[in-house]
Amino acid sequence: MALFLLGGRLLKCRSGAQRAVTVTRLYCSSVASGRQHVNGVNLYYEQTGRGKHAVLLLPGALGSTRTDFGPQMKSLNKERFTVVCFDPRGYGKSRPPARDFPIDFYERDAKDAVDLMKALGFGKFSMLGWSDGGMTALIAAAKNPDLVNKIVAWGSNAYICKQDLELYEAVRDVSRWSAKMRQPMEEVYGAELFAKTWEAWVDGIAKFENRPEGSICMEFLPLVRCPTLIIHGEKDPMVPTFHAHCLVKHIKGSRLHLMPEGKHNLHLRFADEFNKLVEDFLE
Repeated sequence: MALFLLGGRLLKCRSGAQRAVTVTRLYCSSVASGRQHVNGVNLYYEQTGRGKHAVLLLPGALGSTRTDFGPQMKSLNKERFTVVCFDPRGYGKSRPPARDFPIDFYERDAKDAVDLMKALGFGKFSMLGWSDGGMTALIAAAKNPDLVNKIVAWGSNAYICKQDLELYEAVRDVSRWSAKMRQPMEEVYGAELFAKTWEAWVDGIAKFENRPEGSICMEFLPLVRCPTLIIHGEKDPMVPTFHAHCLVKHIKGSRLHLMPEGKHNLHLRFADEFNKLVEDFLE
C-alpha cells in the first residue's frame, strides 16, 4: 500500500488559496495529495476520482492513507465518486503534532474531518470509517446533519466494557505481534514511536471506562439522521459482534451487514466484496 511518486506539479486549490499539491500516479489512477491547514494542524490528504458524490475515508487507530485504504483508493468508482482519504492529526504524514489521546479525541478528529472537507470545497459528503474512524464518522454525522450524506462504519464500537479492555490489554505490547502485523506501522512511525503511540492509544481508550456506561459515542447515536450501513466481520478478534448490533439498535433506520468470514480488516481482505457493497449503498 506504499505510495510511488512518478512525477508532480503545483496546483491551486479550488478556493483560490495557494497550497502545494502533488499529482501522482497511484495504482494506475490519478491521485492528488497535499496538506491543508485545519484547526491549527496541517492535515495530509489524498484525493482521487471526479464523481459528484464526495466520500471521505477515515482510518483506524494510528492508521493513515498509506496503511488503511489502498484497495478503496484504487478501486472505488472514479466516475461516480470523488474519494478523499486523510491522516488524522498526529498520525501518518499529519505530524507534527505528536499524537495524544484526551478524553475528547474522537470529537476532535470528527471536527478535523468535517473542517477538512469544507476547506477542500465539499458542501456535502459521505463518510466511510474503519474502527476508530467509524466512531469518528458517527460523531461527525451527529454534529453535522446538514453536511453528511451517508455513513458506512465497520469494526466500530460505541462503548467499552470489561471484555473490550481485556482485548486491548492483550495487544498492548506490539513486540508480541507478528512481524507481518507490525511492518506497515513501523514503516510509517519507526519501531519505537509505533510502540509508544500504540500504548498511548490503549491507555487513551481505556479512559472511557470511567464514563457513564463506558460510552465512547453512545449519546451521539440517536442524533445520526443520515442513512447508515454498519458492516461487521463475525470473526473480528478486536470488536465483538454485539457492538455492531448495538450500533444498529441505536441509530434510527440503520442496517447491518454481517460478513461471516470477515475479521477486523475485512475491507482489505475482502476488498472487492466490500467495495461493491459500499458503492451500492452510496448510490
